[in-house]
Amino acid sequence: MKRWLICAGLLTLAAGCTPMGTDTAAQMPADATPTAALPYVAMAGSSDLYEIESSRLAIQRAPSPAVKQFAQMMIDHHTMTTQQVTQAAQAAGLTPPPPTLLPPHRAMVDKLQPLNDAAFERMYLQQQRVAHRMALALHQNYATDGDTPQLRQVAGTAVPIVQRHIDQLRSLPGS
Repeated sequence: MKRWLICAGLLTLAAGCTPMGTDTAAQMPADATPTAALPYVAMAGSSDLYEIESSRLAIQRAPSPAVKQFAQMMIDHHTMTTQQVTQAAQAAGLTPPPPTLLPPHRAMVDKLQPLNDAAFERMYLQQQRVAHRMALALHQNYATDGDTPQLRQVAGTAVPIVQRHIDQLRSLPGS
């Protein structure tokens, strides 16, 4: 049931962020919350990279100082999380590829590109709420069911950080 809800959420996210005529199902990973190390590393890397890229845009385009401050925190925290996941994967004897945006995250960044000011800020905050719920599910699932102890530990430490981000999003203007 949990896996089905997460898959449904990812499909909803992708459907809302993908241009018309794009085959959303073909863009989704086969296992939306992987328990194997390398797919988890790829999805966590894409999630972090989305947070970093979208937040760089927010620093440039969001009118609210509070949103800009949140965006800088996202850059700092998600850069750190990427480093921790990479180090844990390497400690487990894996060679993780550098993070790249998976199609749903790329579509989200693309949707932000033409926006400015209040319209940008509304979309950024909306995407942040969705992306953080998905990241929370990803890390919770891997912390519980993942196949690599070093990565399970990192996933477990990411869970409260992502939860704090969700809580902070609720306190931002327009949230």
